[in-house]
Formats: sequence, structure tokens, C-alpha cells
Amino acid sequence: MGDDSEWMKLPLDQKCEHKLWKARLSGYEEALKIFQKIKDEKSPEWSKFLGLIKKFVTDSNAVVQLKGLEAALVYVENAHVAGKTTGEVVSGVVSKVFNQPKAKAKELGIEICLMYIEIEKGEAVQEELLKGLDSKNPKIVVACIETLRKALSEFGSKIILLKPIIKVLPKLFESREKAIRDEAKLIAVEIYRWIRDALRPPLQNINPVQLKELEEEWVKLPTGAPKPARFLRSQQELEAKLEQQQSAGGDAEGGGDDGDEVPQIDAYELLEAVEILSKLPKDFYDKIEAKKWQERKEALEAVEVLVKNPKLEAGDYADLVKALKKVVGKDTNVMLVALAAKCLTGLAVGLRKKFGQYAGHVVPTILEKFKEKKPQVVQALQEAIDAIFLTTTLQNISEDVLAVMDNKNPTIKQQTSLFIARSFRHCTASTLPKSLLKPFCAALLKHINDSAPEVRDAAFEALGTALKVVGEKAVNPFLADVDKLKLDKIKECSEKVELVHGKKAGLAADKKDFKPVPGRAAASGAAGDKDTKDTSAPKAGPLKKAPAAKPGGPPKKGKPAAQGGTGGAGTKSKKAVEAKEVVEPELSIEVCEEKASAVLPATCIQLLDSSNWKERLACMEEFQKAVELMDRTEMPCQALVRMLAKKPGWKETNFQVMQMKLHIVALIAQKGNFSKTSAQIVLDGLVDKIGDVKCGNNAKEAMTAIAEACVLPWTAEQVMSMAFSQKNPKNQSETLNWLSNAIKEFGFSGLNVKAFISNVKTALAATNPAVRTSAITLLGVMYLYVGPSLRMFFEDEKPALLSQIDAEFEKMQGQNPPAPTRGVSKHSASGTDEGEDGDEPDDGGNDAVDLLPRTEISDKITSELVSKIGDKNWKIRKEGLDEVAAIINEAKFIQPNIGELPTALKGRLNDSNKILVQQTLTILQQLAVAMGPNIKQHVKNLGIPIITVLGDSKNNVRSAALATVNAWAEQTGMKEWLEGEDLSEELKKENPFLRQELLGWLAEKLPTLRSTPTDLTLCVPHLYSCLEDRNGDVRKKAQDALPFFMMHLGYEKMAKATGKLKPTSKDQVLAMLEKAKANMPAKPTAPAKATPKPAGGSAPARSQPASAPVEDSVSGTVDSRPDPKKAKALGVSSKTKTAQGKKVPSKTSLKEDEDKSGPIFIVVPNGKEQRMKDEKGLKVLKWNFTTPRDEYIEQLKTQMSSCVAKWLQDEMFHSDFQHHNKALAVMVDHLESEKEGVIGCLDLILKWVTLRFFDTNTSVLMKTLEYLKLLFTLLSDEEYHLTENEASSFIPYLILKVGEPKDVIRKDVRAILNRMCLVYPASKMFPFIMEGTKSKNSKQRAECLEELGCLVESYGMNVCQPTPGKALKEIAIHIGDRDNAVRNAALNTIVTVYNVYGDQVFKLIGALSEKDMSMLEERIKRSAKRPSAAPVKQVEEKPQRTQSISSNTNMLRKGPAEDMSSKLNQARSMSGHPETAQMVRREFQLDLDEIENDNGTVRCEMPELVQHKLDDIFEPVLIPEPKIRAVSPHFDDMHSNTASTINFIISQVASGDINTSIQALTQIDEVLRQEDKAEAMSGHIDQFLIATFMQLRLIYNTHMADEKLEKDEIIKLYSCIIGNMISLFQIESLAREASTGVLKDLMHGLITLMLDSRIEDLEEGQQVVRSVNLLVVKVLEKSDQTNILSALLVLLQDSLLATASSPKFSELVMKCLWRMVRLLPDTINSINLDRILLDIHIFMKVFPKEKLKQCKSEFPIRTLKTLLHTLCKLKGPKILDHLTMIDNKNESELEAHLCRMMKHSMDQTGSKSDKETEKGASRMDEKSSKAKVNDFLAEIFKKIGSKENTKEGLAELYEYKKKYSDADIEPFLKNSSQFFQSYVERGLRVIEMEREGKGRLPTSAGISPQLEVTCVPTATSTVSSLGNTNGEEVGPSVYLERLKILRQRCGLDNTKQDERPPLTSLLSKPAVPTVASSTDMLHSKLSQLRESREQQQHSDLDSSQSHSSGPVTSSSSTANIDDLKKRLERIKSSRK
Repeated sequence: MGDDSEWMKLPLDQKCEHKLWKARLSGYEEALKIFQKIKDEKSPEWSKFLGLIKKFVTDSNAVVQLKGLEAALVYVENAHVAGKTTGEVVSGVVSKVFNQPKAKAKELGIEICLMYIEIEKGEAVQEELLKGLDSKNPKIVVACIETLRKALSEFGSKIILLKPIIKVLPKLFESREKAIRDEAKLIAVEIYRWIRDALRPPLQNINPVQLKELEEEWVKLPTGAPKPARFLRSQQELEAKLEQQQSAGGDAEGGGDDGDEVPQIDAYELLEAVEILSKLPKDFYDKIEAKKWQERKEALEAVEVLVKNPKLEAGDYADLVKALKKVVGKDTNVMLVALAAKCLTGLAVGLRKKFGQYAGHVVPTILEKFKEKKPQVVQALQEAIDAIFLTTTLQNISEDVLAVMDNKNPTIKQQTSLFIARSFRHCTASTLPKSLLKPFCAALLKHINDSAPEVRDAAFEALGTALKVVGEKAVNPFLADVDKLKLDKIKECSEKVELVHGKKAGLAADKKDFKPVPGRAAASGAAGDKDTKDTSAPKAGPLKKAPAAKPGGPPKKGKPAAQGGTGGAGTKSKKAVEAKEVVEPELSIEVCEEKASAVLPATCIQLLDSSNWKERLACMEEFQKAVELMDRTEMPCQALVRMLAKKPGWKETNFQVMQMKLHIVALIAQKGNFSKTSAQIVLDGLVDKIGDVKCGNNAKEAMTAIAEACVLPWTAEQVMSMAFSQKNPKNQSETLNWLSNAIKEFGFSGLNVKAFISNVKTALAATNPAVRTSAITLLGVMYLYVGPSLRMFFEDEKPALLSQIDAEFEKMQGQNPPAPTRGVSKHSASGTDEGEDGDEPDDGGNDAVDLLPRTEISDKITSELVSKIGDKNWKIRKEGLDEVAAIINEAKFIQPNIGELPTALKGRLNDSNKILVQQTLTILQQLAVAMGPNIKQHVKNLGIPIITVLGDSKNNVRSAALATVNAWAEQTGMKEWLEGEDLSEELKKENPFLRQELLGWLAEKLPTLRSTPTDLTLCVPHLYSCLEDRNGDVRKKAQDALPFFMMHLGYEKMAKATGKLKPTSKDQVLAMLEKAKANMPAKPTAPAKATPKPAGGSAPARSQPASAPVEDSVSGTVDSRPDPKKAKALGVSSKTKTAQGKKVPSKTSLKEDEDKSGPIFIVVPNGKEQRMKDEKGLKVLKWNFTTPRDEYIEQLKTQMSSCVAKWLQDEMFHSDFQHHNKALAVMVDHLESEKEGVIGCLDLILKWVTLRFFDTNTSVLMKTLEYLKLLFTLLSDEEYHLTENEASSFIPYLILKVGEPKDVIRKDVRAILNRMCLVYPASKMFPFIMEGTKSKNSKQRAECLEELGCLVESYGMNVCQPTPGKALKEIAIHIGDRDNAVRNAALNTIVTVYNVYGDQVFKLIGALSEKDMSMLEERIKRSAKRPSAAPVKQVEEKPQRTQSISSNTNMLRKGPAEDMSSKLNQARSMSGHPETAQMVRREFQLDLDEIENDNGTVRCEMPELVQHKLDDIFEPVLIPEPKIRAVSPHFDDMHSNTASTINFIISQVASGDINTSIQALTQIDEVLRQEDKAEAMSGHIDQFLIATFMQLRLIYNTHMADEKLEKDEIIKLYSCIIGNMISLFQIESLAREASTGVLKDLMHGLITLMLDSRIEDLEEGQQVVRSVNLLVVKVLEKSDQTNILSALLVLLQDSLLATASSPKFSELVMKCLWRMVRLLPDTINSINLDRILLDIHIFMKVFPKEKLKQCKSEFPIRTLKTLLHTLCKLKGPKILDHLTMIDNKNESELEAHLCRMMKHSMDQTGSKSDKETEKGASRMDEKSSKAKVNDFLAEIFKKIGSKENTKEGLAELYEYKKKYSDADIEPFLKNSSQFFQSYVERGLRVIEMEREGKGRLPTSAGISPQLEVTCVPTATSTVSSLGNTNGEEVGPSVYLERLKILRQRCGLDNTKQDERPPLTSLLSKPAVPTVASSTDMLHSKLSQLRESREQQQHSDLDSSQSHSSGPVTSSSSTANIDDLKKRLERIKSSRK
């Protein structure tokens, strides 16, 4: 039990995860109790268990697992967070529970799955269960099927998706396991219960026996619709309701509803689509045209077989349909007609909606073919047309059907009527609106009077069906004239009709007429309105449609009229009126009087016609009171108004009486059931009074009241016709005014535009100006509702009038029509009606347009015209298109039947001639406007191909296509486009243009849709692939569209769709989805029934409620919008849009001034940095284009809005160039005053300027360049540095302008480029200009080449990027250019380089053609002939280049030489950016030029260099400071880039080109020498060292062997390398980063270099070797001690193994090891002994003692022992603990050796062994013989005597003497000369003094002691050449030696050194610490010269100024001058 007590104390979660099963059992039981206690489903307690639930169900112990399952079930049932565990738990259940033998476990597992489904996680559960079906364990499969079956049985087919289950059923039926087959059978039966026969097709191929069994089971199933027995949490209230209803015994609407929707799965959905087009016989199209009918039959039979597939894949079936149609229509063999009809049936059934696009072509042909009598043909045709009907809508084919109804052939008439009857059966009240019913009823009514009985019967059947579908109310108005007999016949037929949709449709329709069914009607109303809204979005038409949903009554018109195209005012508001009254019969005056007297006081009636006005007035007052008190039902309106109209009636002369009378009319209309009959009695009088000054308002009120009672459309029509039938202009103008106002109050619904327009035209032609003005105002109001199409009616008016109309329209543009305030409440009863109509014809579209007569143009589309359009010759094709355009133009409005035109135009959309493509697009735009909403039937066959054109590579073609698509979408709405797979197929194409345009379009359109298009999901996978497209623009557009897809599909669906992506993609996409979720706009809501929301209400299409960020595109058509693309998809409110759209120029100047105070650039902290980050992170478009597209301009505008004054931004982005000039003038004015702002917005300013470069206006360009000159001058004064981002988005565009034809512009651009070099490194400018040389513009090429020449001339070869070689090769290509100017420029540039670089140019250029080479040589010769000319030119030009610059470099200008120094200063100022350091390097070459050309100057000034430098030692340190400050704003920017820059430079260190390498090394040195920047190298040390020793290897193997190479160059390179390394190894933190392997290779390289005999032969070789010596010491001291020790051991091992290695090499390695041994006492604690001992172990393994003893030298074994000895001494016995890294210590020789040593040292006295160890290499053994000591001393003296190792020897001797004070060195000195003896003594004394002075510095074997920076170069080549000890008699050889060194340090050195004492003082004053000067090694001659020039120019010292160095100064100067003279001679001779 001890164990138990342990786990019992543990907390619950640990118990649940305990390894003991008892603990877990206890944990689960405890958890179960806790779960049962928690009452709150949202309690935080639940979350604690999230991670454990999976363990509950997957427990390995069966008993424990059962308890775990119980707990899990309770958890899932009660925890709010349980949904998060769905995936893992269900997969656990499937894999670990369903395979359990215990039934209880399985039951619980199934229960858990079902519970997850109940908490809304059905999809996830189903996914896991379906995965389980693939398990190899049959138990699991059976359990999964059982779970799915139970889930389906309990939750129903709405929750459980059947399609994936049905897909796997056949596979389950084939299983070998009987249990699985049985379960499959059970689930098949369950599925059948829900979807009935839809299950048959997918199972038709299973084993017939099984199928038979299934059939038997299916038959037994009850026929009633199944109902779910269990509900999701969200539906549980519904469950409760259902129970109540059932208990009440009624299965009312809720239940009915449910039942109705259950069989939602369609067998078709469950099938796989088959692709058949490719399987058509190859010769099908030939055979189908063949003469022999048998061949045609074969072709058709082949098709028939293919189309039997129940589901076909979408594709282009146009040709196939055309061929079949031809057979049906033209073939004489009736058998083939029937066969072709069968094929069409197959296609229609297999393609369903996808066949819809072809329906219009085929229907007329089939209907006309019904003239055939043969039953089998008729039957085939009937099947075909019925199948085709199901693929389209009655709306779409109505035109064709109606056309055939007038055919003379009775069979055709009969079959058409029967077809209509069958079609009606598929309709519902909503899909068969009155607009459609009317024309059909009219045609059918003709047929019921036909002479042929079969025609009459068919017509009766059709009408009967209609009656059944929509109810009597809807049909009766059309049957008014039908006699009773026929009416009964119709009703009789209607009773027999069986509707496809069941009886409900009719009832619902009836019900709706009287009383809206609350839930349903509202929904359908909304739905109708929704469609209306979506589809018609941008057109103005919908606007008038949209309100229709709200007003309720009046709305009835818009739709029907729109659809039918024939409906007039008649249909308008029948429904509304009928809903409350039947037209009143006109009553006689007598009846009226009688009725009136019943309700009015008798006096009142008598006094009506009194002659006394007062009596009449009193009578009116009584009349009014009576009316006010009357009840609506009792009020005889007609009688009352008749009384009012009685004499004097409307001729009343007293205005007070008249006013009362009019007021009473208004009252009666408001309070009574006012009929049109009553209205007709009074309207005439009202119109007559409307112009009256005193009574006019009352007349208007009365008219408004009548309009409210009798609906506006009718009233308006009456009033208008009355007003214009009289002559009074006042009445006419006031009527128009009243109507304008009424339209605003009532909305536009149902108005007969056509009738008004004729009246308005009359008014416009009136002579009275008031009438004209009122007419124009009315047009303005109509424009609000109708939109731009209204203007088409008035295009033929006089220009003056038209301009007034346009001005009025302009005023209205962008305004929203007000919400209707009247005509709403009264007729709301009929409002539901709108929904019925609204469903199918999605958009009432332009009812205005549809009221026009449309022209039939199909007869003009002849086959000749079609063949013209398809002609091979483009000119003929163009003619054809021109003709089409003319036809459409002439017709203005056309009927939808346009024959073969769509196919012809479709072909032209992919015409090879882009002009024709554009013309076709224009025609299609015209077509959309001309055809109106009917164009929707052409969306699939013409609209989608337009979208394909969006993928065109030409921008203008794409924009034309976009405009066309938008024009179409305005007419059709979006629904048509998004249905089916067409759009997703387009998006699938990997064309970046197509993708970005299409996504942009969708992002614009989707936000406006209120209903989710069903097929939008098909686009999602392609949207995801766009998110990862290679093209940045596509990715950007896809990201923009993401929130709008999500708005419709929801996050869940979108996230689920990522399941099919690769894991990496999935993560990225999910991250984007999360982001989009945050930006997801709200879905536009369907406006509520009658809420007059001012913004959203009246016309949602125009002004979405603000919550939905709608693109303004929804407003008018394209032309009415300021710029369709400019409104950003998100949240640009319409208001701001309109302001921009019609910018009112006439602001008062006062207002402008107010606006324009304040800064123009607002400083946004970190604004620029943020923009750079955005661009880097691809959040915004990279500024990179050939011509600026709208999205770039838009983006820039958005970015500017936060930091540029609004008024200035308006000027900057105005369409008129004068405003740009104004903006530039303002920017120039503010340049000085707003420096900070300008710099803060510099990136944006430069981007805006690049846009101006694309303007064609010269004045703007000139002004822009002027501004840029000032701007860059300011920037250089401010010492600003352009960032990479600013440069790359500006320079390429500036360079474009260098090729301008105008000289003055080119000159300006060149001036700007020159100034840019002050704010951006020339070396970075170079690649941009180089890019410019590739231009097609020869002027640009020439100018760029010249500019490159100038750069090289000013800044030296180092500006050439990437390398001088590559750059020159590219420049040299242009020598062969066609253009003379380009050739010259290229030659001049190369000559410039030649002048700087000498003959090496030819090597860099590479091979040129003979012709080019001869031209170049000729040019070089010519330039050489005038040596004096060139430099003078140089001197003249350069001041120009730098004039303005150097104003800030406050220095005295002394002549041409200074000029460079100003450059230099700029270059120094650049060094804030490490990358720019390379620029400084040019000084070297240029100065040599000047020396060569002008040695006079140099001569007298050279000596000052050294003095001045030493005098001014601290100045260079101060110079960079202000520069660095200037850089600070971009310091981050610099840092972000530093690493990559350093990598680049380091890679150049190893370059095969010496100059590149030197250049790179200097830059690194620059960094290493500045403490604050040296850190930048951290992390790059190994990389740098590797590059360095690679370069050393390269020099050793290649350069040294290269005869052609100047050895000076090699020395220079060595100097740089060693200098760099010394700088590096002085910085301890960096030195420690070097790793063992790298140090090993480095030491190898350095030692090899020291031993390279070829170096010694060079005049400066000794110096190199000495510097290497110093460097090695640095490396040994400063590196990580473990790493260097380890490296040396490995190196020693390698060198001893290598046979080729020289013994000298190993010796030097060992000397280094001794040096390390000597450092050990100080460093032992920082060393990783384990690693060192491992290395020694390996060494000893490779070289056992025996092998070592065989070595020629005894050094290795001594070295090894010394090292071990020292380690033992320092660590004592503990050393044996450090053998951890050695695998088998026992075998290790090392352990034995150490043990021996330890033992040994214990036996010895401490002091002795101490001494011994310290002595290291001098005496290895206790018993070491005298001879050995002598050998050792002999070795030391040999060294002292040798040329290289003097110092080393002296130091060793000093060490030796110090340790063995009694040692005798006399014998060794005896044999040598006196001088040698005194030299040795003096040397020892110097060392002693030093050691005392500096503290005991352990010095290395033979390497001089040294202070911080440099080492002493021993000036002796032989001992004898030294003067005597006091240095008084200095021999000439010493002097020469010193001169040699002075020549080395030609000028000065630029490290931070102390003064350099002359050599004599080194030799004669040992007391002075020796400060070194190997600085020439540290820094290349290049930088010395550079600095020397700079210092020389800074100073005004005389040449005679003396210096602390005493006499040496002059000699060093002379040495300098001599050296320079020699060098100049060399340069000159090499030139010749």
C-alpha cells in the first residue's frame, strides 16, 4: 500500500496521467464527480481538462478506459469548451475504443461521437469517422459505419453530410468482411430513408444480389418523410416547439417546413462528372455534315453513348450543340432528328445549369420542329425541351417560346402550349411573376379560341396549371374577358394538375394575397429584394427597384414591367389596389346626392351652391367637420367629392372657400376608401388650381393625398396628361414641381417613365422658362432613381438644353434617393408580394429602359455579317465589327434575341489583333446597355470569355475588359457570374494578370452582395493558390479579396478548405485568414420591411448602411463615377467619393487661404520606417513598374494622406497638370522652412516625382527637375543619406529622363545625378546607371555611359559594381552600338578608366571584336597625345561637379588639388554607412594621376604630410562624429543591412582580383578600427578568417607564380591582410570567436608565409615576415586559448605526418606551442583541459613514443613532454580528472604518462621541478647532460646571429639567463667579434629595461615584446651593420637601412599611435619604451596617401615647420620624395 499512498496525494491532473492504472482509475472517477458537479457550462474549470480528455478515451487499460469514457461523455455534454477537443478525441475513440471487445466501451464511444455532433461539431466527427473507414481493423470500420448510421438516424441528413458517405458505400459493399457488408447495408437503408431514389444511381454498379436485397429493404420503409429525433444545441428550442405542436395534434407549418426540406440531396450531386468532349470521334464534325444519313447516324450514336453518363463535366459544348441543333432543325431524316433530340436531352440532363447558356439557341428550333407528326420524334423533342427547360428559367426562354406561339401550324401551337403547361408545373408563385404570366396568358387566351380542338385543350391545360401555381388572384385579371364556360374549363384543368412542388405553392400564393404569412413572406420578400440588390448593383435602375421592397403597395410595377418588356402602367399597381378595393362604378349625380345627404348635415348640402361666399365658407366648415368625424367604412367618397365638384365646383372664385374645398378633398382621400373613380372627378379641378398662388399648396396637398390613396404612378399619369392638355404654363410648371416632390416622398416604384418622358420633352420645348426649369428639376429627381440611362432619352435635344440637363444630373450625382415616406404603410398588406416576384428576376434592373420599345435586330445579324466577323483578313473582321456597332447604335435598345452574334463576338475576344479585341469589348459594352437585364442569358457564353481577356498582357486591353465586365455586371447582377464553375475555372488559370484583375474585381463586387453565391466555394482553393502566387500583385489582390470571401463563406468554411493544402502553405494561409478575420466587413443586411432609414432604406444599392464597407462602385454606372478603381474597397464612404468626383473648383479664395496655413508636410514619428517595413514585408506594392498603374497611385495617395496637407494632396493628384505645377511651387516655397517634414516624407515625395516623370507635359517636368535640384542640395547640406528604399524607387525613373530629346532636360537630370552622389554612394548609383545603358533609347544609353565615365573619373575604379571587370565588359559592349553617340560615350568612358587604371583595362574588358578594339586603341592613343589637356579638363569639370557641395566642408580652397578633398570629405561623411567605405578607396589612383601630371606641387608639399599628420593626430577622430549624427535617423536601416553588407565584403576578400580583395580588406579595416563599429563584425569572424587564409593560399599558389603580376601589388595585398588581422586580433572579444579549425588553417597559412623563400627575395619581404611574426604572437595571445592550443596540436600532428612538409614548418609550430606553454600559468583557468588532453591523446595515438623517437628532430617529443609537464605542475593530481573525453582511458598512453609524471613530481623537491618546468624547452630531463645545455645555447646564439631571428634569440637568451643565473655564456661570446658581444649585452639590457618598465610580460620564443598597437621592425639585416651602443657613430649602412624603412612608410599612418621615434633613438636610448611602426603593414598605402592628401589640404603649415623627430624629419621627407620620384618614373615608363 506504500505505493498507493504516494499517488493518492497527487493532484487530479497528475493522477490522470499516472503510470499506475489504479491512480488513473481514481483520477477518472474523481474527474467524473467534478464534471457532474459543475453547473455552469462556461466555468473556467472545464478548460483545465482540455488536454486530458484524449487520454481519458485512449487509456491502455480496458477497465480504466471505461471509466475514462464515462467521464469524457459527461465532459463533452456539459463543457462549453469541449468542441476544441473534437478532432483528437474522436480520432482516439476511432482508433482505441472501437477496436475494444467490450460492447460497453463501443457504446460509450458512439455516444461521445454523437454528443460531439450535438454540440455542433458534426463535420469534424464525420471527417474522423470517414478516416476510420480506411482502417485495416474490421471492428473499427464496422463501429464507424454504425456510428454514422446512428448519427444520420438521430440528426437527419441536414446535419450529416451524405455525399462523402455515399461515395465510399460501393467500396464497403465489396468488403470481404461480412460484418462490414451488413453494416453497409444498414446504413444504405438509413440513407434511403432520407433521400429516397437519389441513392439509386450511385449504387447501380454494386453486386446485383446486394442491390436486390437493398431494394427489398427499401420497399419496407415507411413512406412518410423522416424527421430528426435529436437536435443540435442551437435547435433544441425548435424541438420543444415541435413537441408542443405534436401534442396539440397539428403538424403545422414548422413540421411541414421540415418535411419539405428533407429530401435535399440530389442524386446528381453524388455522381462523378465525366469529361466527354475529348472522347468525341475525331471525325464527328465531318460525319455529322456527311451526305449519307448512315454516317450522320453513326456520328449521333457515338454522341448518344457519351451523353448517357448521368453527370457531365463542364466545358465548351457550343460546337456540339450547334451541330445537334442543325440536325434537329434541318435534317430531313426524322429518325436522326429524334436521335439528335435524345443527345440534347442527355446533354441537358448531364450538364444541368451548365447547359443553360445554350438553351436559348436550341429552344426555338425544337419548338418549330414540333410540326413533325411522328410520335417517336414528338416524344424525343418533348423530352429534350423538358430537360432543357430544367437547365434554364422560364424567364430566359420566354421570348423564344412566345415567338413560336404565333406560328400557324396547329401542332406547333399545341406542343408549345403543352410545354408551357409542363414548365408552369415546375414554377412556384415566386418564379412565375405577373410580368411573365401576362404575356403567356395573352398568348394562351388566343389559343383557347383557336379552331383546332387540340390547340384549345393544350391552352386550357396551360392556363389551368398557371391558375394552380399562382392562385386565382394573380390570374383572374388576365381572364377578365373569358366567358364562363371557358373559365370553368380552365378551373377544371387546374384541379387535375399535379404540381412538381406540391399543392403548397398555390395555397401559399393565395394566402399571401390576403394576409402575409409572417415568417415566410418576410423571408421571401427579403430574398427577392436581396437578389434585386446584388445583381443590379451598379445600375441606377435598381435604385428605383430597391425601394420597392419597402413601400409595399406601389412596388408592384417595377419588376413586371422590367421583365416583360411589355408591361405598361396597367399592371403597375393592380395588386396593391386589388388588395383593398374593386374599381368603383361611376355613380349618377342623383345617387351621389342621396348618399351624401345621408352623412352630411342638410344645411351643408343646401348651401353648397349659395351665391354668398360666406355661406359657402360656413358650409365648407361643416362639411369638413362631418368628414373628420366620419368612419372609413361609412364614408361615401365618390358622393362627397361629387358634392364638392357641384356648381360652382372648381370654378369657385373665393380663395378661402376654394382652400377649404381642396383641404376637404385631401381629407376624404386620406380618411376614406378613395377610388380612382373618385379621383378622376377631382383631379381635373386640382390640376387647374395647382398654379394658383393662394390655392396651389392646398391643391398639391390634395393631389398627394389622392396619390397615396390611388398610388402615385396612376395619379401622376393622370395629372401629367391633364396638365399638358391645357395651355396654362404656371399649372404645367407647378405640376412638374409637385411630381418632383411626390417622387421623393413615394419613391419611384411603378412610375411609367415612358409616359413622363414624352411630357417632359413637351415641357422642355415650352417657351415658358419656368416650365423648362421645372422639367429639368423633375429630370434631376428621376435621375436619382433611374441613373445615367435616363440621359439616353434626351440625347437629341439641343446642346444648350442638354448641357442644362447634364448640369442638373451632375448635381444629383452621388446623392442617394431619399427613403419613401408615403405610400408605405397603407398597402403593406401587398408588400409581401414583392418577394414573390423578386426571387427569380433578380433585378428589376432599369425599368426605365425597359419601358422603351426594344428593336429586334436578329434579322440584321445575317450569316454574311457573322462570316465577315470571322474572316481571315483583319480588315474585313474590323468592317464586320464596325457594322455590328452601327446596328446596335442605331437600335439603341434591343431585344435579347441576337442570333449567331454571341458566337461570332466570342471568337473575336481572342483575336490576335489587339485592336479588334478592344473593339469587340466596346461592342459588348454597348450590347449590355442596349439589351439591359436580358443580357444575363449571355453571361455564360459571352461574359465569361470577357473575363478571360482580363489575362491579356496589355494593360489597355485589360482595362477595357474590366470596364466591359463591369458594364455587364451592372445589368445582370453578380449571381449569374458566380453560378457554376466558370469563374473558378478562370481563377484556376495561372495567369498573373488574369488573377490579379479578377480578384480585384471580386473584391470590389463581393461586399455588395447580400446573399452568398452557392458556387463561391469553388473559387476558394484557387484563391489560396493565389495567396502564394509568385507574382506579388496577385498575392496582394488575393489578400485584399480574402475578407470579402470570408464575409460570405465564414471563417470556418474557409479554414476547413485549407485542409487540402501542403502543411507549410496551410500555416501561411491560416495566418492570413486570421488576419482577414479581423478585417472582415459585416455582411450587408437585407433592409427591414418598412423602415425608412435615410441612408440605407430607400436605395440600398446606392448607399449601403455604413456598417458594410461598400465600394462606391455600387452607385451609378462607370461613367458616372469619378474613377471606378480609385475607391478603395474598404470603407470609402460614398460621401467622400462624391466630393472627389465632382470637385467644385469655385471655392472662395478666402476659404482656400484658411486651408493652406500650417505645414504642408506633417512629421509622423517612424512613419518612413513603417512604410519601409510594409514594403519589405510585401504588405504594400513595391514601387516598381514600367508605367504607373492606378493601384500604385492609389497606394501613394493613401500613404500620403497621413503626412501631407489635404489641400496639397488634392493639388498633387489632380488630373490637370497646372495643379501639379502649383503643388511644385508650394513645395519649393516650403523646402527650407520644413526641412524635417521634407526628410520625413522624402520617400513619398520622390515616389510622387517619379509619377511626374511619366507626364507628357514639359512644364511640369522642368518644374519637377528644378525642385529636385533644390531638394538634393538641401539634403546634402543636411548631410542626409538616401535609404535603399528611396533610391531604388526613384533613381531608375530619373535615369529614364536622361534620354529626353530636350537638351535642357537632359542637362538638369545630369546635374541632379551629380548632386545625388552627395547623398547616396556613387558605387550604389553605378548599377542603376548601368541598368540605364540597356535602354532602347540611344540618347539614354549615351548619357548613361558618359555619366559612368564621370563617376569613374571622380571616384575611381571602386565605384564599378559588382566588379570593375564585369562593369567594363558591359560598357565595352556598347563600343559596337549602332548609334554614333553611344559608341563615342562608351569609348570615352573606357579611356577615362584607362587614364586612371592603365593597361590593366584591356585585361578587364576581355575579348573585343577587332573593329572595336582598333577603335578603342585609336581613341586611347588620341587621348594620350594631349597629356596636358586631360588633367586641365579634369580640374575644370570637377569643380562643377562639386561646387555646390563643398560649401559645407568649411575649408580653405587652395587650387585644384583641394577639390578632391571635398569629395573625400563627402566620402568620409558616407562612412556612416559601412557599405560606403569602399568609395574612399579611389583617392589612391587619382592622386597618382595628379602626381604624375603635376609633380611640382606634390614635391614641395609632400614632406608636410608626415609632420602634419603627427601634429594633428586627433583630428581625424573628430571628423566622423557629426556625420554619424546626421545618419542617425536611418541607423536602424543601416544595421538591418549591415550583416548582408559584411557578408558581401568578406566574400570579396577571397577574390581572385587583387584590387577587389584590397578594397574589401580596407573596408573591413575601417570597421575594425572604430570601436563602436567593430561589434558589427561579431559573428563573421570565422567567415572572415576563412576568406583571408583562402586569399593567402591564392597568393602563395597563384599570384606569386604569376610573372605578369607586379610584386608590389602582392606586397600591398599582404600588407592589407596582415594589417587587418592585427587590428582584428587586438580586439579580444572578436579574436575569441575564431574556432579551432579556422585557427589551424590560419596558422598554417601564416607559417607557410613566413617560410616562403620567394618573399625574402622581394625588397619589402622582410618587413612582411616581421609583421607576420607580430601577428602570430597576437593570434596566440588573444584567441580562445583552448582553440589555439588545440589547433596547434592538430597542426603539429598534420605537419609531422605530411611527408612533403618541411621540418622548419613543424619547428615553427612547436615554437608557437612553447609560447603557449609559457602563457599557461596565466591562462590555465580559462582552458578546457578535457579537450586539450583529448587532442594530446589522439596525438600520442598517432605518434606513440617509439614513433616520435624515430623523428629526425627531438623537438616534437620534448615539446609534448614540456606541455604535459607544465599542465601537471599547474593542475596537480587533479589533472587525472580531466580525461573524460577519452573513450578507453586504460589503453591511453597519455594516462600512463601523466601518472608517471605525477609520481615523479611527488618525489622531486618542489623548487627543482618548478625550475625545470619553467625552463620548458631548455632542459627536459633531470639528468640532462651538459652537452644538451650547450646544444641549446648554441641554438640560441645561432638565432641571434641569423638575420631573421635576432630578436627571438636575444629574448630566449634573456629568459635562459634569468632562470639559470649561474649559466655560463662566455664560451659562446668568446669566438664572436667585439661588436657582436656588445650588441648581445645591449640587447639583453634593453629587454631587461622593458620588462621592468612594463611589468613581467611573458615574451614568446623570439618575438619582440610589444605595446598595444605595433611591433618593432628590427632595422638590422646583419649584426655588423649596427652602430655602436651609444648610437653616436651611425654608419652609412644603418642610414641606408633606415631609409629603406622610411620608404616603406611613405607618408603617414592612421592608427591611433604615439609619436614615432627615429630609429637612432631606438638603438641608443634603451630607456624609452619602443613604440613600433609597422603601420604600413596595418594600412595599405592607399589609405596613407588618401589621408595624407586630406591632411595636407586641411593644413596651412609651412614646409619648414619642424617636429619633435629632430633631424630625421628632413631625411624622411627626402626619402619620401625620392621614393615618389622613383615610383613616378615607374608609372611613366609603364605607360609608354
